[in-house]
Amino acid sequence: EITTTVMIADRAGGTTYQLTQQETLDRVAGMEDTPWVFAGGQMVQPAELAEANWDTVGAVRLVPSLVGGI
Repeated sequence: EITTTVMIADRAGGTTYQLTQQETLDRVAGMEDTPWVFAGGQMVQPAELAEANWDTVGAVRLVPSLVGGI
């Protein structure tokens, strides 16, 4: 199966994995809040990963969503 580099940011800095498309989707679904997803350097919706061409998607970054305010 095709894998790509998936970087998951966390409080400790982050971890890098080589994951298949389904493993990546499972990681997204398992995160507490919906993360910000960057694929090929562009922000995408998590559902777009299911339709992405894993041959050409490039690196994927999962970043916890940030909430601003007072």
